Amino acid sequence: MLIIGIVLFALGITISIALHEAGHMWTARALGMKVRRYYIGFGPRIFSFRRGEIEYGLKAIPAGGFCDIAGMTMHDDLAPDEVDRAMYKQKTWKRLVVMSGGIAMNFVLGLALVVVLAVGWGLPNLNQPPETQIGAMSCTSDQIDQQTLATCSGPGPAESAGLREGDVVTAIGGVPVETWSEFQRETRKQAGPVDFTVERDGETVTVTVVPDQVERLVTNPDGTETTTTVAAIGVSPDYYGPTQYNVLAAIPASVAFTGDLMVESVHGLAQMPSKVADLWTAVTGGERELDTPVSVVGASVIGGQAVENDSWQTFLLLLISLNFFLGIFNLLPLLPLDGGHMAVTIYEKIRNSLRIRRGLPAGGPVDYMKLMPLTYVVIAIGGAFMLLTLTADIVNPIKIF
Repeated sequence: MLIIGIVLFALGITISIALHEAGHMWTARALGMKVRRYYIGFGPRIFSFRRGEIEYGLKAIPAGGFCDIAGMTMHDDLAPDEVDRAMYKQKTWKRLVVMSGGIAMNFVLGLALVVVLAVGWGLPNLNQPPETQIGAMSCTSDQIDQQTLATCSGPGPAESAGLREGDVVTAIGGVPVETWSEFQRETRKQAGPVDFTVERDGETVTVTVVPDQVERLVTNPDGTETTTTVAAIGVSPDYYGPTQYNVLAAIPASVAFTGDLMVESVHGLAQMPSKVADLWTAVTGGERELDTPVSVVGASVIGGQAVENDSWQTFLLLLISLNFFLGIFNLLPLLPLDGGHMAVTIYEKIRNSLRIRRGLPAGGPVDYMKLMPLTYVVIAIGGAFMLLTLTADIVNPIKIF
């Protein structure tokens, strides 16, 4: 099932890319521009065919796609029948519609998938408690395999010591913790009684816990698994479960959820530069945090894990997040992204408006050749980041189950 899930998620990514490029193609054709080619993938061509004036095709590397619109810049060689239909000669609003058409398709697809998620499995609560807030408590036992713990009964060390559900752990043995990974790491290394500092009902409380020593499976950097003895106290992170809707109620709930998810996507995009160090740590043998960026390969593997564990809601949510992130990322005003082309178009409009007010004729199209050095810098940085995430996904992949 893992391989099937990986293939299905890769197919979902391909469909997302195909619809993104189709958004450009459909809007361009509707507004009178000429579309020459519509391809999914890059590199060597696998096959192609022609329908009307458009050549459709598939290329070997499924890492994107492109829609070739005649006259996207002033440097494009135009056939006689393309001169009047050249994109750079069209009105500003038409060019902006075409450039945003792909982004809009990602948002529409994401919203449609959110509705499916709301009706089929329920929408997750994005306003989750702090990562170190204690949820369900239980006894402790040895780990049998990746998915199973041995049976046990009675209260665990945490419950016996007086920790409560809803407590937010801020330090373990005097060491501050902010994430569940840090919570686990500090807990597992304890060999005797340890003080847990928690926030409870607005007050700071210290609870001394005597952990049990249990056997756990640990994944090594080379991918092998070994059994080791660690400390455990019998707690899980708190979690607010999903809310399921009928078809009618799902529409407004999905719109609201989409807005919240877009805010989270913007926040995640803003944090990407700060994640470079975390990715490098993961590549060089350190722990891979769950919130580090992933490549297309890594996302597909996580999607495969979700299918393998029959968690289709996780599969859908990952695909939804991918579409929203792809749409928001393309809004960045950087070439060669759609947002970069939109920024150039808006600049031309503002510049021409100011020139006309001063009694001057409108200026010519922006010379994209002068922007190529900056474009190469963006491509180089983006390529290096993609290579880093791909390497991390190969040598130290994220496991969510």
